[in-house]
Amino acid sequence: MECYYCKGNLVRSTSSYYVRRDNYHLVIERVPAWVCEQCGEPLFEEKEVQTIQEIIEDMDRKVDALAKAA
Repeated sequence: MECYYCKGNLVRSTSSYYVRRDNYHLVIERVPAWVCEQCGEPLFEEKEVQTIQEIIEDMDRKVDALAKAA
């Protein structure tokens, strides 16, 4: 596979995923990904993206509930 940004070679590895929201910051470490050997840009497959989206949606609901309880 080829990197979309620099055209470097992608290898199977892991990468961190960062989410910055108004009410919280979330770091998910060691997410399986294709990572460019040249620039380090990760490419996540569909199943990982779906899981990340589910985690973010859950966090949004829980953070909103905390804010309402305050």
